[in-house]
Amino acid sequence: MKEIVLALYEKRMIRQIEKEELPKHIILVIAEEDLQTNKAFNKLKEFVSWCSEIKITQITIYVSVIDAEKISNMICSNSKKLLIEKMAGIKADVTIYTESDKIEVKKDECDLMVDISIGFGGKYELTNAIKQIMLKVEKGELRTDDIDERMIESHLIFKSEPELIIKTGGERLTNFLIWQAVYSELYFTDVNWLGFRKIDLLRAVRDYQKRQRRFGR
Repeated sequence: MKEIVLALYEKRMIRQIEKEELPKHIILVIAEEDLQTNKAFNKLKEFVSWCSEIKITQITIYVSVIDAEKISNMICSNSKKLLIEKMAGIKADVTIYTESDKIEVKKDECDLMVDISIGFGGKYELTNAIKQIMLKVEKGELRTDDIDERMIESHLIFKSEPELIIKTGGERLTNFLIWQAVYSELYFTDVNWLGFRKIDLLRAVRDYQKRQRRFGR
């Protein structure tokens, strides 16, 4: 009975949020300890499916890794295989990023793009972009006067600015997309990753729609 009531409530919420402007790009932030079971990886696939159902066109999943040594261990472990296995079953362009690697899981001709970042933090991305720019200056390919916001943005890995960032498991910020997410709306939920449901995503989107975005003004 609970499942029937929840399903009806979800359909009602979908009808409501489809009447308002939807975020085009959503970021989901989870922690490395959230991906300890096969069920947790299945949840990622479900999350992508839920977003696709409400016409979200770009999804970025950031797996926060505190210990830098765990990044290489994680990507070389069974976690990499599970991510590829689960994401291969969805119709989307799927790419996995780490600080040392980029893996194109699949390439489909569709409107949905999914990026998965494992420990690839914003500080590293910004530092790497600055290094690339300074190297061009040293080679005489650029002048220091040419360096502006657009120049920095062109050297970032992730180009798109997300409208909504969803963080599960409480209010703790990460350093992911520190440049691109400056005007993003943050949504924190105490629900842990395994307990996260479609209704929680819909509530996050509804909350986003009710906010008055100021874009730093």
